[in-house]
Amino acid sequence: MRPQTKPEPPVSLPDPTRPPEPAPGCDVCAALDQQRAKAERAGNIRQATTCEQEMRSHPRHGDRAAAAQR
Repeated sequence: MRPQTKPEPPVSLPDPTRPPEPAPGCDVCAALDQQRAKAERAGNIRQATTCEQEMRSHPRHGDRAAAAQR
């Protein structure tokens, strides 16, 4: 007889092709988002990607992402 287990909720991952959303009320995320948009408009994809990576790894942004997965 197999033990019964409860199914795990599905994992929700962000779309890696879209820029991250700034965490609400976070000045750091807002500044990074502005820098990202400016770099993208200038055609500097490397800088835009760097801003996106920093925003995704920013502690307040991570807290929001963790809360969204709950």
